[in-house]
Amino acid sequence: MSEKRSNPKQLKNLSQKNALHFSNQDSTRQPKVLMKTFGCQMNKLDTALVQASLKDAGYGVADDESNADVVLINTCSVREHAERKVFSHLGNLKHIKQSRPELIVGVLGCMAQRLGGELLEGGVVDIVCGPGQIPQIPELVKQALVEKRKSLAVISEIRKESAENPELEELESVFDSDDKRIPGQAFVRAMRGCNNFCSYCIVPYVRGPEVSRPQEAVIEQIKRLAGEGVRQVTLLGQAVNLYEYKNGGKTYCLADLLEMANEVDGIEWIRFVTSYPKEEYFDEICNAMAELEKVCGYFHMPAQSGSDRILKAMNRHYTAEQYLDLISRAKEKVGGIAVSGDIIVGFPGETDADFEATVELVKKARYKNAFIFKYSPRPGTKAENGMEDSVPDEVKKKRNIELLAVQEKISNELSAEFLGKEVKVLVEGLSKKPHLNKAENQNNPQLIGRTSTDWIVVFNGPQSLAGEFANVTISKTSPLTLFGQLS
Repeated sequence: MSEKRSNPKQLKNLSQKNALHFSNQDSTRQPKVLMKTFGCQMNKLDTALVQASLKDAGYGVADDESNADVVLINTCSVREHAERKVFSHLGNLKHIKQSRPELIVGVLGCMAQRLGGELLEGGVVDIVCGPGQIPQIPELVKQALVEKRKSLAVISEIRKESAENPELEELESVFDSDDKRIPGQAFVRAMRGCNNFCSYCIVPYVRGPEVSRPQEAVIEQIKRLAGEGVRQVTLLGQAVNLYEYKNGGKTYCLADLLEMANEVDGIEWIRFVTSYPKEEYFDEICNAMAELEKVCGYFHMPAQSGSDRILKAMNRHYTAEQYLDLISRAKEKVGGIAVSGDIIVGFPGETDADFEATVELVKKARYKNAFIFKYSPRPGTKAENGMEDSVPDEVKKKRNIELLAVQEKISNELSAEFLGKEVKVLVEGLSKKPHLNKAENQNNPQLIGRTSTDWIVVFNGPQSLAGEFANVTISKTSPLTLFGQLS
């Protein structure tokens, strides 16, 4: 077992080394890698970066496990359900390895950082790599394939100096148009890590403290993506609204990044996720959204609870009133803005009164949509270590169902306002879950797109529209989806 660190110079030369080796080994076949991703958009971006670096290093892409030489699973530890899905998948891979012992299996990301060497003990996993070590992936894969060596690439404690890793900055520039999953769109990381240490959350422990990328690096990446045909960029960060980078005597915040990105030719829409409810820079960001034509009017800002008592136990540094004031100010400043949020039900000690306060917050916030989860303890967090998981599962389930119904009613009311209206959408491509539509045919299949306010729109049209903008007139609505025809 090894724990090796590469440097930026090694990373630059790695593609040539690996390509040379594999051409000497077998000129008729390149090793193929299958990547599976669980979790948030940060994980999806990490996957795209890894895929690009492996492609540069001479690897092919596998369609499924049957023709893969390597399976890499990019993981999430935020919720227990996500980890259970990974373990289930590892169980399937263990069965495959009984007949194909040469298959290499790697676990990347937050779950790898949390569990570390434990993942190597089951005989299935060959590579364990934390999110801060993903620049090492091509080398670790090569070691596993060629030297049959298991590798552990995590660090025991993520400090700010280790999070400020030049290898990560080097890898950000690998992401190019061949690796985007949705035509015309790309994610750009503005910052990494989190300083908030919410009592239920594992993120600060597996992704480290907040580190903002230099503003020049972010904008240069956006310019390059625009040159490759990208029309929409989404700035990513665990708390992206807290972006802050000091350079040349000036402190740049997210509003500055939005203004600079707004000037990039070719980019037409700019989004950002996720935002933490905090006064710092909030008005500046709202003003930028209101004044800059390319910045989309969409805000994802988790509340987690409507009870001040539970918010304090969660170590969220605001009250329900303060949260709703931020939402109100955003809606007042930015015309037509859509807001979404996250809610946890069944947090330790949550009473019926606490839950009712959350219901009231959701009603007042009037989210476009909300991601509602039942609390599950995450190992290593303050809640898991010092708070009894006291709310019975059946109560969590009941509250979850009730809150989903409240949100569905609000979403249905908001979506109904689009009936008969024309909306502009950026077309993503074929609908993954085509609704039974008699007009659907080979020339006009069912497509999916999104408005600037993140409403999903389903309509029929030529597949050539993928990555392009289109105008759609809405004729039918549901709580989460708008249906229409090309205008």
